[in-house]
Amino acid sequence: MPASQSFTLAKAERICSKKLTDRLFNGSSGRSLSAFPLRMVYTVVSREEDAPAALMLVSVPKRHFKRAVKRNRVKRQVREAFRKNKQLLLPGLESSPDRQAAMAFIWQSDELFDTATVERKVQSLLQRLSERLSAATVEGAIAPAKQTIEVPDEPKEDKA
Repeated sequence: MPASQSFTLAKAERICSKKLTDRLFNGSSGRSLSAFPLRMVYTVVSREEDAPAALMLVSVPKRHFKRAVKRNRVKRQVREAFRKNKQLLLPGLESSPDRQAAMAFIWQSDELFDTATVERKVQSLLQRLSERLSAATVEGAIAPAKQTIEVPDEPKEDKA
């Protein structure tokens, strides 16, 4: 995100795809970070042209808050914290412009927290994710990916 852009959360930055949601939660590629009361499940996917660098989803289970008003409050807090701090992900994603991070924030507490606390937790998660993405990129640059080398078939010897 260039410095000239404002801190917005566009519709394109939200996960709406059932396939991507399934890949996050059911696939083996989903990784997890936790900072109570939030847990973040993330994966790195290929990026299409003009797509944002990060996609997000917020989930607040009904078992934690029966009233929709409280669930909506928590979702608003998490979305606002992500909107303000998504630039923390940029250092981890800069090295691979063809990849994007898809993440889901899952609320894990039965209690409401103030907005400042939620924002600190989201900042912590985004910073840790950025560090992991940077480390994965560095490891990928140092250790080349496994390559299969095809060995040509040896000519068969006739035993005549």
